[in-house]
Amino acid sequence: MTATLESIHVYPVKSLDGIEPDQTTVREAGGLAFDREYAIRDGDGEYVNGKRERAVHRLASSFDPDTGAWTVGPREGEREAFQLPEERAAASNYLSDHFGYAVTIDRDPSGGFPDDTHAAGPTLISRGTLETVASWYDDIDATELRRRLRPNLIVGGVEPFWEDRLYADRESAVAFTIGGTSFEGRNPCQRCVVPTRDPDTGAETSGFRERFVSERKATLPEWANEDWYDHYFRLMVNTRVPRATVGATLSVGEKLEIGETVRADTGR
Repeated sequence: MTATLESIHVYPVKSLDGIEPDQTTVREAGGLAFDREYAIRDGDGEYVNGKRERAVHRLASSFDPDTGAWTVGPREGEREAFQLPEERAAASNYLSDHFGYAVTIDRDPSGGFPDDTHAAGPTLISRGTLETVASWYDDIDATELRRRLRPNLIVGGVEPFWEDRLYADRESAVAFTIGGTSFEGRNPCQRCVVPTRDPDTGAETSGFRERFVSERKATLPEWANEDWYDHYFRLMVNTRVPRATVGATLSVGEKLEIGETVRADTGR
């Protein structure tokens, strides 16, 4: 098996649709260029995301990283175009009308707004895992599952759950490279309610979590470190970015190689 970076996915506005560049760079805080660079917040400063607001799912968006042009609106209906970051105020007003309460769009170009601030690098999963997990459900294919899970990096050329090799116990991390660029696999991602919902409507998929937990427990590979599995609603790998990796470029088609297990360190 040869692990190869098959695709890259970044999500310019946290919780909204992603884009699929062929190449990206690693930013100061560890995230990929444009990934979660913008985030929607309510009047209390809380994220307006799929965990808390189902109406997020019903928004379609597209983003041009070359120009900053952002188009957003209902999945079935007319959409509006804004220039980011210059027109954040106008875009915030538009979204406030959509949600029915005041929101603002924040920006962090240094690395975005990751969920796991201790392992803020790109998230990773294999194509084989997406296909296998999708097969657990009657009406979900690998593309829809990817949209539910929202990974950054998809690796091809390997068996299902191969990426479970990229973390160790809670005191350790697994070093690996993509095209010679260094990363550290930290932990299997703890899933929230978002993957249980239709990515276009927000409608709950009946029994999704229960089926997932049952199948994940039954198929957990021998190379997965069970130190993390206080529950089995975990899939995908969260990573940490060493300081030397900041500014590096990742490209589709590059090879991924696993290195040594090292001591986990939240510093950089």
